[in-house]
Amino acid sequence: MLSLMEKSPMGVFLEHLAKGELAYQICLDDNKAFYYPRSVAPGSGSSNIEWRVSKGLGTVYTTTVVHYKGEPPLNVAMIDLDESFRMMSRVEDIDPMQVKIGMRVKFRVHAGDAKMPPYPVFTPVGG
Repeated sequence: MLSLMEKSPMGVFLEHLAKGELAYQICLDDNKAFYYPRSVAPGSGSSNIEWRVSKGLGTVYTTTVVHYKGEPPLNVAMIDLDESFRMMSRVEDIDPMQVKIGMRVKFRVHAGDAKMPPYPVFTPVGG
């Protein structure tokens, strides 16, 4: 169990983002990587976990475009990171309709502001 003096998993994740890093966790009992930050590993329920830093490269697993009235279209994608974990994010610097399944992408951080913490997004790899 976490004591009150330890940082929350989300707090550790946000500290990594503030340094420009995409952190994830791995269960040391079954060697499975996972994302969303947690105190115990999904599946095994083990608390024998450690933080690692991703190289930030991945592949679009699935994608969709959301249309809000009066706003430009927004891409929402599931990204399979090379370290074997999947996360929901978006792909930027490209028309949302041009994001394709199988596209290689790389991580970057949106710095956030007083109202929103930093958050991960992705951009296409190459030209």
